[in-house]
Amino acid sequence: MTELRVHGVSGTPPAGTLNHPHPRLVAGDGTTGFYRRWWAGGRPAGDHPDVPNARRREAYAWGGLTSGGRTIALWLLLLPFSLANLAYFMLPRPRGGRRLRHVTEGAQRLFALLLTGTLVGAVTRASVDLVGWQCTAAGRACTHDGAPAWVRWLGTLWGDEPSKRLAVTSLVPLLLVVLLWWIARRTWRRDERTVVPPPGASGGGRALELAGPLLARARLWHGGAPVWRLRVVHVAFSIAAIGLAVSAPFAGTAAGLALTVANAGVQLAAAVLVVLPWIARRLDPHSGDRIPAWLTLACHALRVAAPVVFLATFWSALSGMSPGGAGRPLGAVARQLPGVGIGAFQFALTLALGLFILVTTCLLARMDRTRGEPGAPRAMGGVAAWFVLMIAAGSANVLALGVLFWTATFFGVPGTSATPGPPERRLFLDDPVWWTAALVPVLVAGLLAVALVLNLIRRAKARALAPDLAPFYGERDAATVARTWAFASLTDRAGLVLAVLTGIGVAGFAVVTVIYQLRLYTPDGGVAGLLASLGSWAMTAVIVALALLGRRTYRDPRLRRTVGILWDVATFWPRAIHPLSPPCYTERVIPELVARVGKLAGTERDEVVLSGHSQGSVIVAALVPQLGPELRARVRLLTHGSPLRRLYAAYFPAYFGAPGLGAVRESVPWYNLYRLSDPIGGPVFGRVDPLALGPEREDGVDRFCWDPIRPGPGEPLPEARWHSDYWLEPAYDEALTRLITIEPAA
Repeated sequence: MTELRVHGVSGTPPAGTLNHPHPRLVAGDGTTGFYRRWWAGGRPAGDHPDVPNARRREAYAWGGLTSGGRTIALWLLLLPFSLANLAYFMLPRPRGGRRLRHVTEGAQRLFALLLTGTLVGAVTRASVDLVGWQCTAAGRACTHDGAPAWVRWLGTLWGDEPSKRLAVTSLVPLLLVVLLWWIARRTWRRDERTVVPPPGASGGGRALELAGPLLARARLWHGGAPVWRLRVVHVAFSIAAIGLAVSAPFAGTAAGLALTVANAGVQLAAAVLVVLPWIARRLDPHSGDRIPAWLTLACHALRVAAPVVFLATFWSALSGMSPGGAGRPLGAVARQLPGVGIGAFQFALTLALGLFILVTTCLLARMDRTRGEPGAPRAMGGVAAWFVLMIAAGSANVLALGVLFWTATFFGVPGTSATPGPPERRLFLDDPVWWTAALVPVLVAGLLAVALVLNLIRRAKARALAPDLAPFYGERDAATVARTWAFASLTDRAGLVLAVLTGIGVAGFAVVTVIYQLRLYTPDGGVAGLLASLGSWAMTAVIVALALLGRRTYRDPRLRRTVGILWDVATFWPRAIHPLSPPCYTERVIPELVARVGKLAGTERDEVVLSGHSQGSVIVAALVPQLGPELRARVRLLTHGSPLRRLYAAYFPAYFGAPGLGAVRESVPWYNLYRLSDPIGGPVFGRVDPLALGPEREDGVDRFCWDPIRPGPGEPLPEARWHSDYWLEPAYDEALTRLITIEPAA
């Protein structure tokens, strides 16, 4: 019997997972590996967890995928991309709504492409517009003696030749795109090309029919080809956006117009490809299915066209082009970088897509509710996908505007289009940028209000719990335990927080859009000007804080583990619609676990207890459907601190709803340990604690653990363990023993 432990978030080291100071690597490598205890004093015997030829304890360490490498410091800027991927997997998947879902998924992929354009466009505007077009022009801020020498030379050499300045400054966003491409390609080659073993090999493969739960489909964890295609599209779109910023100011000339059309054509081709269903379709690696050859050819053509058009644009600009054609004096050059309306079109397209996705998601959620199981948890009425997508857009805009305001503050003084007088040290930003900045203080105020409401809810919950806990903890300690349990219960209000903040953001954005379009006010004075100024400083502070945090994360392994908690949750899901987000570790973890379990339970005399804590419980629950029937008969499941029902079934019901978790329960014997002091974990199928009431009470899978442990007479109240140390619970050993002795599943 092998007790195979899979740790949760924060990259718990093998010594902690095994509860032993001397772990020994027996399979895998330093990134992901299987460890066992090493005994310096010889072979243990008796009731010990490790007895040769009888039982052993093994740990699977996968934290190196999310908190081991130094490049995690760069992942902090990719949060909007990860949220876009999460939104895809939150989308309802009702029977009979396949066509509508495919249309919605295409809209989500296009929205994700525009998110890439938002961040790359922000760096492009900061470099090409604020520095190349404005700051280094003759007589502007970067040409003075106090300006940094590494930009002043542009104004000295080409103060009256803007095309050459734009060519040089366009290399900055190009470098960013190359960096994103390199990181995405590196992790793609390392993780996402690992194939789940075929049927009959180590007992893995397509264990259940395609009509069964989505978690049983091997193609879910096989994204090598679709991620490559999406990466080509996003990179080509980004490169063309940079080229368009360089060529658009010179569209009045024949060469400038041709280059502008060519760059816009590359962007249009990328947008068309990204909405096609085949571009992101995942195929079973063992089915022999293939995608259309023309799609691969189109991706290769786009892969070549984007850099070729950019090189032509770069060379033409570096050779010199006139801003407005023959006869237009250089003094007539605009304060801000001229364009051809592409930015306004993309903005309008983003708004239209957001509205369209809201409508279609609501329709899918309604169809899903009509056939859903009674009592099945669905966060935010089944439309959580849209809310998370809006959070992704909001965070992308905060990062984008932060880059713009930081650049304008570093090189000069940020100004609006209505700022009077000569430019001098002013670097001008569009009015929509200032109006968006004005929303930041409103969102902060909304966040504070939500925090206040949550605190009131916590206090009311604690007051209600205290009398019920008095018989178990006594009058003296009941209030303390009630506060602990009440605080942990706030996790169930996560949907409310997301809904309120998203509602405030969307409503505020609609208001400022109307104000801007109707020209009712300008963001350069009064309350609007004050809010815009506060927002600009706040977003500048966000960028500075992220830079400092990234620097510390790069140097400090312990901080990398802490930051890695975010990616442990966000990157469980594959890169389904955004290929430049941090990589999915599960596409490597699931195949490795399938192969390892097949080796450990290779005969009828062997069995494996999969023990998953926190995020590890989600991993092992996703692993079970990938095992063959013969192998599942030799596998048991023990989860603890599990967010399967509380978070995953609520926000990802298509994958971890009642059908998915029910299939796991029917496949293998299963026990789940939970505490009411745990803010993350909880019961999977129903509460069985002494305070549970009504028909929700069950006793098949879930096991309640007291926390804090009830003290004896005259003893002090022990400290609460919250989400950690489930291995040390007496209930853990009891559940493990019961799993070993029960009959194998049919």
